[in-house]
Amino acid sequence: MSLLRTRLAQPGDSEAIRRIYNVEVLASTATFDLVERTAEEQVSWLAARSGAFSVLVAELDGAVVGFASLSPYKERAAYRTTVENSVYVDAECRSRGVADALLGELLGVARSSGFHSVIARVGGGNEASIALHAKHGFKMVGTEREIGRKFGRWQDVTVMQTILDTP
Repeated sequence: MSLLRTRLAQPGDSEAIRRIYNVEVLASTATFDLVERTAEEQVSWLAARSGAFSVLVAELDGAVVGFASLSPYKERAAYRTTVENSVYVDAECRSRGVADALLGELLGVARSSGFHSVIARVGGGNEASIALHAKHGFKMVGTEREIGRKFGRWQDVTVMQTILDTP
């Protein structure tokens, strides 16, 4: 039986996070990035995230197989209680509860950090991500039509939201 655990990301997790992310850059519409992250960019990305905007990783038998993060939703001050979430899982480890564990833990971090609302922006009609977010209480609030272009096609983004119980 495999042991799955989530924890805060550490600087040493940067390369594993980059490897997982770059597969999605090249092969999916989970991200609208078109160029892989360099090692230096990934180190900077991770270093910029701390406190309420920390990154979580999931380990399966000691290996990092997924990550999740909270990011500011918008820069204007009135949006500061809303965050956007991201969840990525190694393709070899999907359907093992990794994304479910990461998103559940991430919502706990958002709640304990005092955030009121979490937005998920799901690119390219990713039904698995839509179902994952719905399982965690997210509701569909809209679709941004043809907002990005990847793989020679216009891509829609499904916008989902959950309102957190605030203490």
